[in-house]
Amino acid sequence: MRSLVFVGTYTQPIRFGTGQILEGKGDGMYCLELDYSTGKMKKIAEFTGIDNPSYLTLDKNKKFLYAVNELKAFEGKEQGAVSAFALSDDAKTLTFLNQRGTGGTDPCHVVVNRENTHVYVSNFMSGSVCIYPIMPDGSLGEASQFIQHEGSSINPRRQTGPHAHSLIFDAEEKYAFVPDLGIDKMMTYKTDFVNGTLTPGDIPWFETFAGAGPRHCVFSPCGSYCYLINELASSLSALAYDAKTGGFTLLQTVPTVVDESFTTENTCADVHITPNGRFLYGSNRGHNSIVIYEVDPSTGMLSYVDTEPCGGEIPRNFAIEETGQIMLVANQDTDNIVTFAIDQAKGTLTKLSEIAVPTPVCVKPYRM
Repeated sequence: MRSLVFVGTYTQPIRFGTGQILEGKGDGMYCLELDYSTGKMKKIAEFTGIDNPSYLTLDKNKKFLYAVNELKAFEGKEQGAVSAFALSDDAKTLTFLNQRGTGGTDPCHVVVNRENTHVYVSNFMSGSVCIYPIMPDGSLGEASQFIQHEGSSINPRRQTGPHAHSLIFDAEEKYAFVPDLGIDKMMTYKTDFVNGTLTPGDIPWFETFAGAGPRHCVFSPCGSYCYLINELASSLSALAYDAKTGGFTLLQTVPTVVDESFTTENTCADVHITPNGRFLYGSNRGHNSIVIYEVDPSTGMLSYVDTEPCGGEIPRNFAIEETGQIMLVANQDTDNIVTFAIDQAKGTLTKLSEIAVPTPVCVKPYRM
């Protein structure tokens, strides 16, 4: 069985919400082959001519790949785009299917529901979500719904408006949740996969503390707990989840940087949990590390384990492959992807290997 990794990159200059402009160095998307015995990776394919394919997802049958085009203008409008591709059996060829405008600027996240009926895109800068039906050939139909968030919060530089950062389903995909950094809320929606729509939940949102900047979340394998990473506050919030109501109860908030001597600015990026639910990880940009917490299975509470340098600078998306043995970290500013072995008993990380990839943003491992 082969294990492959798709990588999304920046190919053009991109201006972030902080005002920073990053020069994208990538040529498009890349496909790597991962050797599980050594953690080493090698490039086996490049897919060029794709603008800022910063975040990727595969459909559940691994036949199609969808990539956001993180842009501020597309087809003469203030919006980004999302592109659909058919994947060859050997994963060395992508066939472009079509592209749709997202209705909002800087799309940063894309996900497919389990039934492979729809694609969901989060537009960061403008704070919105757009939904597209998946056609029989894997291409994207016209948008079935566009949702614009409203509001602001206390950070004068980062929270003057909404900034939807991701969309995550619960275990039953009855509800979808959208952490919005700009309004300090995780919005709650009921799903409808027949019409391709989201409607506000009876509990319409979970509100974080002011200035938290919620970015991504992940559910425990049992589905009873959710872990929300707060970009601006450099923290992780453990939440108890009620699957009947779609509501959350805050259990605990812990820091992602525990080193009191560190005084440089830090922002969080991504959060993942091991397949067995024992260990939780979050990425720190600035501190340039992966924080590790152990999860109490009976309470969902978190206990600090360790912090591991990420092997580069500005770790964006990272991923834990499906066996839970290897982690891959995309270091945006140092143009490298690093693999780590995950200690199955302790949750600690040991660096195995790295490979040069220009301005990597997203890593998606899967086994063929």
